[in-house]
Amino acid sequence: MVPWILGDKFNTVYPHQGSIKVLWESKWKFCASKSIYPFHDGSLEDFEPIFQKLIAENINDANADAYTEAFLPTATALEKEAAAALNNGQLDRAADLYRRAAVILRISRFPYVSPSTRPGTSIKRAAFERQKQVYLKAASLWKPIITEEVIPHTHRAGRDGPEIPLYIRLPDEASAANRVPVVLLMTGLDGYRPDNSQRTHEITNRGWATVVVEIPGTADSPADPADPESPDRLWSSVLDYMDRRPEFDMSRVAAWGLSAGGFYAIRAACTHRERLAGSVAHGPGSHFVFSPEWLAKANDHEYPFELTSAMAEKYGYADVEDFVKNSQKKFSLVETGILDQDNCRLLLLNGVDDGVVPIEDSMVTFNHGGFKEGRFFENRVHMGYPDSLPVAYKWLESVLSPNQKEVKN
Repeated sequence: MVPWILGDKFNTVYPHQGSIKVLWESKWKFCASKSIYPFHDGSLEDFEPIFQKLIAENINDANADAYTEAFLPTATALEKEAAAALNNGQLDRAADLYRRAAVILRISRFPYVSPSTRPGTSIKRAAFERQKQVYLKAASLWKPIITEEVIPHTHRAGRDGPEIPLYIRLPDEASAANRVPVVLLMTGLDGYRPDNSQRTHEITNRGWATVVVEIPGTADSPADPADPESPDRLWSSVLDYMDRRPEFDMSRVAAWGLSAGGFYAIRAACTHRERLAGSVAHGPGSHFVFSPEWLAKANDHEYPFELTSAMAEKYGYADVEDFVKNSQKKFSLVETGILDQDNCRLLLLNGVDDGVVPIEDSMVTFNHGGFKEGRFFENRVHMGYPDSLPVAYKWLESVLSPNQKEVKN
């Protein structure tokens, strides 16, 4: 597909590629200073010495064990401080320190954790296991708390696993007598259940519950990554469980798919249109992201590390070449006809200058199936931050609480 809306940037190798020094100094240090993706909930003072060590030792490959190992002493120190604060009854300080430790562990296991890995053989999986433990220690001290539920995958088939782990957060007023709307968060390629604190804050502040679920091929998801229909079974099991929760108003459920999760938000808007009041596809792929032409350049763009190898494993491919050659026909929502179905209310959000997922993937959805809504932000990259978030919340308010007074972000 020529020309791409990304223009000359499509053929540009972004300067941070292959250099942790340039990545830190040109992009990530600013993000850490502002506690924005991927450093949301984090603290610059924790990260500065870690990245100086990585730079000094010329560690540029995030897939190397040495990269992950550089973060672990800081995480351990923060955990020890948190435990001491907890023992002294300093609950707010303990929660803050556990939160910071969890963010350290998040960046240590970047950019991807596969469901097939185990702590004994994968340092990133071991870091992720620690992250979950530390995060839930922090979240157990918040108001309202976040809890983990592990539910049976009742619709499992083929190579699906038997259980689905969820994070659930309820507003204080939720009860069987006062059922509340629910946002089903579908996570991304590198952001998992413990990586959505701010979203759950915003959601519960609006009087809604949130259920956080990992997408096929990532983290702890039981869904077969190689089966294009496994997400349909996954959402059916999750929604069936939600049906049994007396606090949830199942007439007001909206999905919100983040980055790679946006692909599943589009698909679910079609396959589960009768069970969802709406769906937000935020930074979504749908068709062109699987094309050999796009994938040939995807590693050169804004994503901090190599992207296509993680994507290949996430979609169940043993090697990148097979993924590049064959994934579009197998997974594209255009090629498979999913987009030609009717859909529930569906909002597409992204930045026009997205180098991770082409903006064309949002635009092509308008040529298929039912009516859709969209907002695309000029001069913004993947996900359209920061402009896209207020739009997402305002749209969700119109779907879930149309008569409620607007909540400021």
